[in-house]
Amino acid sequence: MVNRLRIALVLLTLVLVTALLLPAQLIFLWCDWPARRRLPRLWHRIACRLLGLKVHVHGRVETERPLMLVSNHVSWKDILVLGAIADVVFVAKAEVRDWPVFGVLARLQSTIFVAREEKRRAGEQANEIGRRMAAGEIVVLFPEGTTSDGNRLLEIKSALFGAATSALPASPTGIVHIQPVSIAYTRVHGMPMGRYHRPIAAWPGDVELVPHLLGVLREGAIDVEVDLAPALPYDAKSNRKTTSRMVEGAIRAMLTARLRGR
Repeated sequence: MVNRLRIALVLLTLVLVTALLLPAQLIFLWCDWPARRRLPRLWHRIACRLLGLKVHVHGRVETERPLMLVSNHVSWKDILVLGAIADVVFVAKAEVRDWPVFGVLARLQSTIFVAREEKRRAGEQANEIGRRMAAGEIVVLFPEGTTSDGNRLLEIKSALFGAATSALPASPTGIVHIQPVSIAYTRVHGMPMGRYHRPIAAWPGDVELVPHLLGVLREGAIDVEVDLAPALPYDAKSNRKTTSRMVEGAIRAMLTARLRGR
């Protein structure tokens, strides 16, 4: 009974906060004011606190621009976590636009939607990401293309780094900064999760969203470790596949260390 009341209170509070911030964000989006990037960060911080996500950040977000954050992808909660530590914009598959609730929130944050199955539009979509980066926005890329079980890093798709190439012409220094990021869900109620309890936090694609969300709300205390490696410079001479392997190696090393409790 207590759990149900707490879940109801959390959801009600989140709805009220969203309703309170929504008019301002709509105005910011319509006027294209810089505040449209900052207000979502406040919402994400509040959401993390309400859901019981305790975010521990190791390292710092690169200050140079253009900047792309490249992260492993464990759950929809990754959006809240990264959105709480920096003013970012996400890249999501096109079908997310039509999801109930999450689709609306994604549009309010100016998410870049890409249709991965439409290969002929790949260049156009990469250019859009590149344009947003060149305008000073921090773009978050999940190059695995899907969520994992939280215990490993899936294969990284190097084709997605074409967006960095698209941003090069507008960079005043001729460099795009690519920063590897690792997200590890490590503890629940202060106790180590271990690989068999990671599903409490992880959201693989075959798990329904609502039951998983309710499970997270029931737990109400999950520790998240976010590691940021030094950014890699990417310029006209850089090799996309080589950069992809370097990023993958950095993320894998940070994620493995965190999951092993180091």
